[in-house]
Amino acid sequence: MAATRRLQKELADLQKSDKPEILQVKDLGPANDQILKWNGTIFPEKEPYNKGAFTVNLEFPVEYPFKPPKVTFKTPIYHPNVDEKGSICLSVVDKEHWKPATKIEHILTELVRLIETPECDHPLRTDIATEFQKDYKSFVKSAEDHAKKHAPRS
Repeated sequence: MAATRRLQKELADLQKSDKPEILQVKDLGPANDQILKWNGTIFPEKEPYNKGAFTVNLEFPVEYPFKPPKVTFKTPIYHPNVDEKGSICLSVVDKEHWKPATKIEHILTELVRLIETPECDHPLRTDIATEFQKDYKSFVKSAEDHAKKHAPRS
């Protein structure tokens, strides 16, 4: 299976990576030895999310890399680009923008960047985007409190 070979190679490459964004993702790899289902925990470095550790799931279709993985947050996060179910507005894995040459490293880099720099022009949660734009101090406090409650670092 082409997807399995590609994922095994990408996992090996990720384990050697020294990119700062990739180093923020810990315990990344197949869940229960299922190569098409990965988990990882992101430890953001920038406020307000640096108060939490956020688990993400990556589900790869059998047609990977010709179809994008589905990336979702397992840990609740107070973020304008992540909805209550953990779905993410991340263009790199959007069906219209997906390219088979896109590597998991690029997906993770974009995911960490999005967490640390919300994009309020394309929010999934307009209430949080509005708070981010109009009352940043309140947004930071809400995001920190939410992270401490739902995603404490251990």
